[in-house]
Amino acid sequence: MDFLYRSVARSGGIIVLVIMLAIGVFLGIRAAQAISASGWSFLTTQAWEPDANNFGIAAVLVGTILIALVAVVLALPMALGTSLYISEYAPLPVKRFLIALVDLMAAIPSVVYGLWGFFALQGSIVPIARWISQTFGWIPFLSVPDYDPSDPLAPTTVFTSSTFIAGIVVALMITPIMTSIMREVFSQAPVGEREASLGLGATKWGMIRSVLLPFGLGGIIGGTMLGLGRALGETIAVYMIISPVFLIQPFILQNGASSISSLIALKYGEASAFGMSALMAAGLALFVVTLIVNFGASAIVARSRSGASS
Repeated sequence: MDFLYRSVARSGGIIVLVIMLAIGVFLGIRAAQAISASGWSFLTTQAWEPDANNFGIAAVLVGTILIALVAVVLALPMALGTSLYISEYAPLPVKRFLIALVDLMAAIPSVVYGLWGFFALQGSIVPIARWISQTFGWIPFLSVPDYDPSDPLAPTTVFTSSTFIAGIVVALMITPIMTSIMREVFSQAPVGEREASLGLGATKWGMIRSVLLPFGLGGIIGGTMLGLGRALGETIAVYMIISPVFLIQPFILQNGASSISSLIALKYGEASAFGMSALMAAGLALFVVTLIVNFGASAIVARSRSGASS
């Protein structure tokens, strides 16, 4: 029986590695024509005109990372707070309801989030984005150069279809996944250490700081990195919200954003044979970035294994 279990587990791991390798090889073969034509300029060129041999992922790669970072920065406190409340504070009936609700939110299709973000969120978030820009505009990435606050007729459309709005939508998409992982890790914290901390006079929050958070550090990091991985590859919701621009856009509150996945969705239907090879090269770059994030997360989690410091 042990031999059978080891064989099945080993086979599963090998199959996953083979599938990942096959995806990488497929993308590499399909992208070879575009990569050989563009060379290293593929990583530094901002424009996307493959039929004119002027294309690269500099702009869309920066946009992908910015959207993902905004999403993770917003999702992490929400996921951490929700998981702690469900694990430590919620009464049992409320706890069961919230667990089911969070799992249901994780199952909502991304197109629904995109529709909600485009029709409901965008109009409500513009005043907030304008206030952030006026209050914290001295921070470079929060400024909006195309907006003059002293002009009463200045259009507010400069704040729509931005990296910030796309990041909010993606944050709501990845929060349930991050919450589920963190809650599951927190629920496995040793009961003896919890009771010992409380028995020594610690408050509920003191027990959480001294026992629960150190024990669940690996789960917090792992859940965050898993959310980051999904945020990097999110397509439909981002595609429905952003206004694509093929230049590096560091101002997250300003109209205009880009991502690799939305670029592929936008250009796939009209791409020529060479353009398709260029899109495959962009997909290969996103695949490599996702692998780097996952390997980095594995290394960080291995150094901060849950329970190691509690």
